Amino acid sequence: MGREDYKFMQLVDAIACINQRVNLIGVVVETSLPKSTKGTDYFCSVKIIDESRPSLGIYINFFAETMEKLPHVGSVGDIIMVAHVVVKIRGSEVYALFNKAFSSFALFEGRDHSGKELVPYQISSRYKARDQDKKFIMGLRKWLMQHKIEGLNESLQLREIKEGGHLNLLCKILHIFEVKENEWMLFVWDGTDTPPAFVEAKLEDEMENPLPLQLEPSPLSRDVLCTLPPVGTILRMIVDQGNEKIGIKFLKTNKWVKLINVKCEVRAALWHAVLMPFSKLCYLPDDDHSVIERQRSYNERIQSKWGRMPFTSFPWPSHITETEHPDVPFVSLMNILSHPEVTCKFKSVVRVVAMLPWRAEDFLSPNGIYRVRLTLEDPTARVHAFLYAEDGMKFFGNCQSVDMLTKIRNMLLGVADEDGASTLKNVPRNPPWIQCCLKSYYIDKNDIWGSRNYRIFDTTFVG
Repeated sequence: MGREDYKFMQLVDAIACINQRVNLIGVVVETSLPKSTKGTDYFCSVKIIDESRPSLGIYINFFAETMEKLPHVGSVGDIIMVAHVVVKIRGSEVYALFNKAFSSFALFEGRDHSGKELVPYQISSRYKARDQDKKFIMGLRKWLMQHKIEGLNESLQLREIKEGGHLNLLCKILHIFEVKENEWMLFVWDGTDTPPAFVEAKLEDEMENPLPLQLEPSPLSRDVLCTLPPVGTILRMIVDQGNEKIGIKFLKTNKWVKLINVKCEVRAALWHAVLMPFSKLCYLPDDDHSVIERQRSYNERIQSKWGRMPFTSFPWPSHITETEHPDVPFVSLMNILSHPEVTCKFKSVVRVVAMLPWRAEDFLSPNGIYRVRLTLEDPTARVHAFLYAEDGMKFFGNCQSVDMLTKIRNMLLGVADEDGASTLKNVPRNPPWIQCCLKSYYIDKNDIWGSRNYRIFDTTFVG
């Protein structure tokens, strides 16, 4: 069959042509990340549908000498044209195999951009354009306008994630970070808050093994921090490459994407996800209905006076603390971390997930000065904040006995307290949301852009 004289076969007919060469054209609904094989080639799979098989579709498995030569689909709904692929069957699954020796492909935008010439945005070396192919592309575009791609809405928001199992997430890739050589972490976001995780660390471990402020080995630079949204959890996603090299550099930042078959876990009371070798994805255009809905919800949230409160603190945080500034709007910890001024004052809703020292009798120094470091978190970040001297006196008030300070500590940390005796067993804690005022400052006045510190002030425990 010559390259200039082939016809496209519908998917419903192609699946019956086992071990035969066929030519296909379809709409892309998902792809895998490019990765190395056990040999010298690189691999990815692309799932396509057409009007004859709009739900099940078929996977096309591609092999190439380099990752660059594999298809890199720009968006869900784009159209791929393949020639001389071989239909195979493995178990009960029928798929098409792209052979780099004689197959070819071309990728086209699935949207009809009026006035734009109908040309592919990526082609393989053996692809040869034909004028008659345009009618097939135009026909698929017309069908796509009337057909809703199934499965795109079957994805969770970050506020709905659960630990364990494999989930589909629809989110935006904000940043890609190389933790160390060939180890990558993605930062994804959808404008919602992950549910507060239970804290399982023992209080007494805070000195030798403190709860980390972030999952990455070192904090993000200020340049990166200032590009991140101020509201909504930024979920860290670890890339599990297994024994394969995955083409993370081909992922696109600032793009909305549906991630298929990722695993969500909790480590150090921080949510993270794992991108598995078998996970798949599809990029979404900015005008996709699901993307528009998420963006609209986020815009409404940040325009609200109380939109920077954690979702799970509504309608109001616990009443065990009060501040002297009741009418000041709340800001998120990400607002505070990325604030352009080093010295500034804020009010936030946070949880206290750790304290150092952990024993109430050590809150006061020998000369009677409060010196306590609290680890605070909200859905956007985690920081250390100090209760020091007069700020500590204001916070704890007249409750200076060890028993009363222990009760306060237990309430803040979510420790069970039975009959006045603290229960410090290693059981999961769920600290309450509290409001507090924070001020940022720096110690070295010659280094105004150095590490920032935070103190709690104008806040009183009243629980």
